[in-house]
Amino acid sequence: MKKREVHASVKDELLVRRRRSQMIRGAVALFKQKGFHRTTTREIAKASGFSIGTLYEYIRTKEDVLYLVCDSIYDQVSSKLMKDLDGKGATLESLKQGIADYFRIMDEMQDEVLVMYQEAKSLSRDALPYVLRKENEMAAMFGTLLDRCTENGELDLTEKEIELISHDIIVLGQMWGFRRWALGKRFTLDDYIEHQTEILLWGISKGKQSRQLSGHATLRGGER
Repeated sequence: MKKREVHASVKDELLVRRRRSQMIRGAVALFKQKGFHRTTTREIAKASGFSIGTLYEYIRTKEDVLYLVCDSIYDQVSSKLMKDLDGKGATLESLKQGIADYFRIMDEMQDEVLVMYQEAKSLSRDALPYVLRKENEMAAMFGTLLDRCTENGELDLTEKEIELISHDIIVLGQMWGFRRWALGKRFTLDDYIEHQTEILLWGISKGKQSRQLSGHATLRGGER
C-alpha cells in the first residue's frame, strides 16, 4: 500500500526524518497530557525543540503530526516483522520471534499506541481509513507467518482461524500497553511474552486436537 505523504518544504530526507522524530516525541507527550484538540502547534514546536516556523517546514497541519505518530508505529512493526518473515524461513520459531518483537515494540511505543487509539478519531476522512488499513496490514503479516507454518506442517489452521489468531496477536500486544498498570505488578515484559505465546500456541494445539476428535467421531458414526 502506498505511503500517505506528509508535505515538507525541506528536501534533506535525513533531516526530515530526524525533525519528525523529535516532533513525534514532543507531540505524543502533549497529546497524552492534554489531548489532540487542546494542544497547539506552537506547543508542539516548543516541546520538539524548535520554532513554530521550523515546525511548518516539516508539516502543514496539526493533524499531520497525529498521522505521523500513527504511521511511525506501523513502520516499526513492519520493519521487524519483515525480518522475521525473511530471516528464519517462516517457521514456528520465527512466529514466536515475531510475536516477541511485536510485543516489545508495543512496550517501547506504548504512549504512541495510546495516543493513536485516543485521538485517531481526530484524523481526516482520508487519513483514518489509511491508519486502520495499516493495522490490518500488521495483522496480515502475522497471518502470513501462520499460513507458512501451516503449509510446512508445524500448525494445522483453517483460513478463518489464521485471520482470527493474527488479530488476537495484535490485540494481545496492545493490551500490555493499555493494561500494564495492572499486569506490571505481576509480570515482567519477558514473562508476559512467554505466557501469552504459550497460551496462544496451546490454544492452537487444542483446536487441532478437537478437530481430530471430531473427525474420528464422524468416522465412527458413519461406520455404524
